[in-house]
Amino acid sequence: MTSRSDRLRQWAVTVGFVAGLIGTLAGLGIIGTQVQNSAGGALRADATLLTPASQAFSIWSVIYVGLVGYVIWQWLPAQAHSRTARATGWWAAASLLLNGAWLGVTQAGWLWVSVLVIALLAYVLGRLCLNLVGHGPHSLAELLVVYVTFGLYLGWVCVATVANVTAAAVGTGVRLGAAERIVAVIVLLVAGALGVFLSRRMPGQYAIGVAMAWGLAWIAIGRLLVQPQSLVVGTVAAVVAAGVLAAHLLSARVRA
Repeated sequence: MTSRSDRLRQWAVTVGFVAGLIGTLAGLGIIGTQVQNSAGGALRADATLLTPASQAFSIWSVIYVGLVGYVIWQWLPAQAHSRTARATGWWAAASLLLNGAWLGVTQAGWLWVSVLVIALLAYVLGRLCLNLVGHGPHSLAELLVVYVTFGLYLGWVCVATVANVTAAAVGTGVRLGAAERIVAVIVLLVAGALGVFLSRRMPGQYAIGVAMAWGLAWIAIGRLLVQPQSLVVGTVAAVVAAGVLAAHLLSARVRA
């Protein structure tokens, strides 16, 4: 039976989506400054060694379509009180609000605040995906709008957090000189370790590995083909991308 709490959750998700949409319009430059041009250009695709090439951000189109589907799905009568909707709804609403908040603080140029926001966003999405462990989807729609959508969302945000931290450091004047490439490699290895950890904690959620591999692969492409170029960073990013994807595929097979 649908309870008052279920209705509040449904409205929270919807309000969160609208707030996130406003932030997205700002990030696209429709009602504000494009993300790549905000914060003094610290978030441009060529700003740091760990920023993915611009094509990587096309994954947001898939994520946003999935989020629209999720908002609609959780309003369906059969889903209003479903276990999956209850396990994900409040976390989904929080993630949508945080995504809008991130876009807002980058508009203001608050780079280190944006790091805190995106780290919290990664945590929230992690909790949401963790709630899905051990409970497979009950329909194709649920698979697509819940498991795939939020898996992609979490995987991408993990990579984006790495890029965000680096952009905040560079944007606020941190200069590493000759050690910059070494630090970039270390950070990539940490990202890879996180990807493997997530594959162990959330086996079978392929979308997380796919999104992380996607973001890391575009870091590799950016460093090999676009400025600032670095053969070492590009190669390590490519290897880590392959490793993370393999870890998710293998962990799912072991679970099966």
